[in-house]
Amino acid sequence: MPRPDLIIRGQRVVLPQTIAPRSVHIREERIVFVGDYDDVVAGCEVVDAGESIVMPGLVDTHVHINAPGRTEWEGFRSATLAAAAGGVTTVVDMPLNSVPPTTTLAGFKTKLETARHECFVDVGFWGGVVPGNTAELAPMFAAGVVGFKCFLVPSGVDEFEYVTEANLREAMPELTRLGALLIVHAELPGPITDGAHDVGRADYQSFLDSRPRAAENEAVELIIRLSREFDTRAHIVHLSSADAIPLLRRAQAAGVKITAETCPHYLHFAAEEVPAGATEFKCCPPIRERDNREELWDGLKDRTIGLIVSDHSPCPGEMKLRESGDFMKAWGGIASLQLRLPVVWTEARRRGFSLLDLTRWLCANPARQVSFEPRKGSIAIGQDADLVIWNPDLQFTVTPSTLQHRHKITPYAGEVLSGVVQQTFLRGRKIYDGDKFIDAPMGHLLLK
Repeated sequence: MPRPDLIIRGQRVVLPQTIAPRSVHIREERIVFVGDYDDVVAGCEVVDAGESIVMPGLVDTHVHINAPGRTEWEGFRSATLAAAAGGVTTVVDMPLNSVPPTTTLAGFKTKLETARHECFVDVGFWGGVVPGNTAELAPMFAAGVVGFKCFLVPSGVDEFEYVTEANLREAMPELTRLGALLIVHAELPGPITDGAHDVGRADYQSFLDSRPRAAENEAVELIIRLSREFDTRAHIVHLSSADAIPLLRRAQAAGVKITAETCPHYLHFAAEEVPAGATEFKCCPPIRERDNREELWDGLKDRTIGLIVSDHSPCPGEMKLRESGDFMKAWGGIASLQLRLPVVWTEARRRGFSLLDLTRWLCANPARQVSFEPRKGSIAIGQDADLVIWNPDLQFTVTPSTLQHRHKITPYAGEVLSGVVQQTFLRGRKIYDGDKFIDAPMGHLLLK
């Protein structure tokens, strides 16, 4: 066995099938050996986590970094610092809301140039499917995007147009030929209203009523039907309507290549608790009712929903229109990249889920979704030495000023959460230690 450069050990190391006292031996950025707790090498640096958890670095496959073109909304430097502080060692950037969007090979190259030398964690990239860009899909896929995203409703930005069934019928055969994954913002315009009652615009229920579950349910039905017809791998992003879970469950059982994710805000908050005018809670699809939230947890329990991602979607504070509290006009998106681990752990532990469940949702399944397995997502020989040490029992109150996101507005302000990230390691090098970061970005751009 080669001599390690570093050993990280602890009494609770989360392995793919068990949690046990182990030592993780690291050499040249990779895990080369996983031994018993006492398997250490004389003279080698040892980091001892004690009773804290040693877990694979988190993988977040749904992050809007918004650069280039809207870097004032976020940017690679601030986003990846927030990731490191949250125990996230790999993020995958969405093809919007950057300008240009990642819908052409030229746009992708511009994105890569912007990200180079700016990332504190490893970063992969989604491409986009928009009307008329089918010829760009193969070049982008060959250049390294992990798959492609589309919207079935207006995205909120003009340069990333939504697609119709006719557009998908053109693009999906090409995606099947490439073996590429299509991820879908699954709401259809038909059931959505503009909320133009001129009353109740600061009332959350009015906004919720304007984007009913039917919009999601009908969209999921459409994608199931098309995925079956074209044999295309499809994935429903940020599922909020629990009504769609039985549709997905039946489709998966029938062999349709469809999966789904949900997000921390749908699992933590409930519509009944959103204050009037509190537009920091606005996202699309919306946070739904308490009973719906519990049904989403049931979907995670039976594995119909396979992963939990942040859908980190920040914007300048003024775009949230906090003064008017107008839910209909405010930008929809929640910034939560740094808080995904404690939010999900706080709610999961409350419902009897385990650290193995947590690791599956936050690490292994997201890595598998974008084909970063076997390099990412678990503690095993040959994996990148991406690790997070965190205390599951310590509680903290979310203080916006401690967040590394460019803009501090968050619906989590004042929430008491369990789970404090203590140290984050990227490929065997410590990039976060309490409130301290590595001096220079060392993240890689991950191209398939």
